[in-house]
Amino acid sequence: MYDEEQQPEHGPLAGFTVGVTAARRAEELGALLQRRGATVLHAPALRIVPLADDSELLAATKEIIDRVPDVVVATTAIGFRGWVEAADGWGLGEQLVGRLRGVRLLARGPKVKGAIRAAGLTEEWSPSSESLAEVLDRLLEEGVDGSRVAVQLHGEPLPGFVEALRAAGAEVLPVPVYRWMPPEDTGPLDRLLDTAVGRGLDALTFTSAPAAASLLSRAEERGLLGELLSALAHDVLPACVGPVTALPLQAHGVDTVQPERFRLGPLVQLLCQELPARARALPVAGHRVEIRGHAVLVDGALKPVPPAGMSLLRALARRPGWVVPRADLLKALPGAGRDEHAVETAMARLRTALGAPKLIQTVVKRGYRLALDPAADTKYADA
Repeated sequence: MYDEEQQPEHGPLAGFTVGVTAARRAEELGALLQRRGATVLHAPALRIVPLADDSELLAATKEIIDRVPDVVVATTAIGFRGWVEAADGWGLGEQLVGRLRGVRLLARGPKVKGAIRAAGLTEEWSPSSESLAEVLDRLLEEGVDGSRVAVQLHGEPLPGFVEALRAAGAEVLPVPVYRWMPPEDTGPLDRLLDTAVGRGLDALTFTSAPAAASLLSRAEERGLLGELLSALAHDVLPACVGPVTALPLQAHGVDTVQPERFRLGPLVQLLCQELPARARALPVAGHRVEIRGHAVLVDGALKPVPPAGMSLLRALARRPGWVVPRADLLKALPGAGRDEHAVETAMARLRTALGAPKLIQTVVKRGYRLALDPAADTKYADA
């Protein structure tokens, strides 16, 4: 019998394929996932375009220098640094920093605080939650009626934040430092979409709302939106770094998982919990068999399995212990045609990959079955 105390030599995400849509810090996220055993498929869903030559940012910068606001909200470290660098390029850096030194400067989180202090400034306050919602609550509680509030944006307009301030009587000056644009080469994104729709991913990660919106938009352009939403609802786990990132998906009725702390590390740890918990584990022929995305754990040992073999194994696992006819297994094979010999070939490769031939029994003239342990027959009879 298998040893439940056996310690695996693989990472918790071994056998799973995770899609990464991030444009920024994608290498960091990919490395964290791969370190835990995942196969990573990366396709940036957008690109970040600096606005150093953009008239909107220049106009906003000049307006802040000419008419100093009462409050400035800094939302991202890269955005705040980019703003100061752009102002330096226009010869307005010293004037901008001088004006910001005399206003109430609120920072969304510790990284933004670091960028503010690197510019020689000091923030008045920053929430421990790193949440813009808490920044908004504080401003509304203190009252902003008649105040001028500048909000440094980072690629997205933050409509709820800006609208709430305006509704409370504030004059809001958006400072757009970067703009999100679709990727110049949509090939990788299309391959990621096709893989998600084909259920070749176990999870799809999102680290910004614009990335989620861009993926959905591209799916709609290609006529795949319905299929993508179905995949995300049933087979591909959508994992977002935080609630703001999840909004475009939630607007389409997609439920997501999110870590308690809105960081890449906790996002990866969440996947380490969620994906193994979703994998199906069965007691088969005295072994513990756990079926993952593109691999199988047999008594805790990782066994990579070809796609055709995974298709057969999933078909058998839908009714463990029951005979599945060759004709039904043939339908489960991608692009197998009508020759049932393809089932025999794929089955032989599957048994070799699993390394335990007795897991799958041949039932002469009928088909194949998973050799479910007798004690488990009652439990799985109606599976």
